[in-house]
Amino acid sequence: MQRNVPPAATRTVATVLMAAALGLASLANAQTPAPKAPQPLQQTLSQAAPPVDPTFSAYSLVQSCKQRNDNVAQAQCVGAIRGIIHGYQYGVLFLGQRGTLPANETQRVSLCLRDVPVSSIVDDFLADAAQVDVESLQHTPAEVAVLGSVHMHHPCT
Repeated sequence: MQRNVPPAATRTVATVLMAAALGLASLANAQTPAPKAPQPLQQTLSQAAPPVDPTFSAYSLVQSCKQRNDNVAQAQCVGAIRGIIHGYQYGVLFLGQRGTLPANETQRVSLCLRDVPVSSIVDDFLADAAQVDVESLQHTPAEVAVLGSVHMHHPCT
């Protein structure tokens, strides 16, 4: 499906991906209270986010999703994309229920995917990834790329 997007409205996928990642990060940071006292370095390190799996890059996910004739690769692609989306939606739900978000903040970061088949999300993701150079895809976490693509094609308005 070809989309008619006016030139002024087009943005690079990398910009959209970064905006989605920063939006989620700012949402998470908005809910994190300031520490009352400095913590020892060992305790701070143990609370750090888990390391990102470098093998699960946007590039590796694109390679799986491109293999249309390989049922195993397609299952891995669809499973990864569904997992990313469900994990993100649960995160938004958790923040919305456990914290006090500013008005309309939950809607701004939510995914509007009612009756959207996973196959169209995969197609959108592959089309967006095709616009980004391979080196950037190799250094972009798959989660960021998928969520950026979904936010770009399915914003909640």
